Amino acid sequence: MRARLPIGALSIGRLSIGPLSIGTVLLVMTLTALVLPLSGLWFLRLYESALIRQTESELIAQAGVVAAFYRDAWRHAGGRTDGLGPAVDPPWTHPPGFEAPWTPRFAGLDLAEDAVLPAAPDPAPATATPDPAAQTAGASLGPILREAQRVTLAGMRVTDPQGIVVASTGEDLGLSLAGQEEVRRALAGEAASVLRERTGRYHGRVDGLAAPERSRLLRIFTAHPVLDADRVVGVVLLSRTPRSLADTLYGKRWHLAGLAVILLASVGVLAWLGSVAIGRPLRAVTTLAKRTADGERGVMTPVPRPVVREVAELSEALTRMAATLEQRADYIRDFAAHVSHEFKTPLTTIRGTVELLRDHLDSMSAEERDRFLANMDAEADRLSRLVRRLLDLARADVMRVTEEVATDAVPVAARLAARHGAEASLPPSLPVAMGLEALESVLANLIENARRHAGPDARVNVTLTADGDGGAVLRVSDDGPGVSPANAGRLFTPFFTTARGSGGTGLGLAIARGLVEAHGGTIALLPSDRGALFEVRLVRPRAESA
Repeated sequence: MRARLPIGALSIGRLSIGPLSIGTVLLVMTLTALVLPLSGLWFLRLYESALIRQTESELIAQAGVVAAFYRDAWRHAGGRTDGLGPAVDPPWTHPPGFEAPWTPRFAGLDLAEDAVLPAAPDPAPATATPDPAAQTAGASLGPILREAQRVTLAGMRVTDPQGIVVASTGEDLGLSLAGQEEVRRALAGEAASVLRERTGRYHGRVDGLAAPERSRLLRIFTAHPVLDADRVVGVVLLSRTPRSLADTLYGKRWHLAGLAVILLASVGVLAWLGSVAIGRPLRAVTTLAKRTADGERGVMTPVPRPVVREVAELSEALTRMAATLEQRADYIRDFAAHVSHEFKTPLTTIRGTVELLRDHLDSMSAEERDRFLANMDAEADRLSRLVRRLLDLARADVMRVTEEVATDAVPVAARLAARHGAEASLPPSLPVAMGLEALESVLANLIENARRHAGPDARVNVTLTADGDGGAVLRVSDDGPGVSPANAGRLFTPFFTTARGSGGTGLGLAIARGLVEAHGGTIALLPSDRGALFEVRLVRPRAESA
């Protein structure tokens, strides 16, 4: 049989971990909140894309400079766009007043959106003769490109209008690049930048440590058309591997380490503050709750000066619950004691009478037998009345009104007053938010209580009026001896009665209070010059009170 884990326990395979503390949960949540943005940046490759775009921008700037130098050298070498062949002296130039248009170019590569093309194809043998002016310009530009490569680390090639390499930092002079996509687009007059895989596998190194990265396996190619009079006279093709993310971060390692220390310290402080604000008061509440569960009374008190509102509400709710449970336990204990006492007397009488009848039935006269049987019947009636009253009290204690009820109190009060010989002062109609049976029980208990304690000749008055707050006020008064100050505070206590000899059970007023309070009303004994005066305030239906 599989063992059950404690509430909140975590099970991983065969390993079970107990419930985590609030401090641990807060620490994990804070670390997760810290890691998620960083991991999001990593997976979205935003920073790598920024490095790639930065490299592309640098290549575009270099291509623009090389293109300007090449065009100037091409012109001085006699290059012409009119198809008439090379010029002699002087070199061909633009007409006076000519101003080239602005053609800005911005970086646009994105590692997350742009496809990575296969490695650049090998240059192919040329099938045509290179442009003579382009060859001359390339020859003068080649040393400059190789010198610049020492600083920029970029591979540089310049082609003539046919895509034949005329200047290069490599060993591909005289070969054709016209089959390479970005070169073909540049020969058509469109500047192009693409991402390509590097030839072979590359592992960058940071202080001797291997650091393979996606950006290390890529190479950026930028093809820039060289235009003269709206005609392509050559292409500048530059390529370079972007700086790796590890290299960039390694350069800022001490700054990042300091930031990590600050973030971790902040996380620790936040977790500690959360533990102090939440964990510590909850542990205090838990300790008090355990002591209460072990039977200690009066130990559950609200947490002093809580920081978190929910903790304060939980502490107050548990304190009220503990007080309610203690009151309920006291009520049940007292109730059981009263019930046993009330049942003990009639049961003792019945048992004693049965024993007398069993021992002396033959020697008793008919009158004695009738008297003993009458006593047994009276005690049985008393027990039956007690049982009915206890059931009524139990229903009143647990009654919960879940829907709107309405009863016109006037005919009910008139009928009960007439039944018990009481005087009534009633309005034509006054609905109250109470069921018919509950209202009859309240009125009957109050009138019977007045008749039993005020005497058979006392006058009992029942009045019903509407108050100014949208409620109803029911008063039952008598002109009897009234209630002594010593007994006034115990009237609504179950089983308290001063008329036990006349059949009183001490449950009538307790039942009336339970029913009235269940319907949102109140019942109280008011001061009176003569006799007893009970006032019941009832709620009126919403439509009536509105």
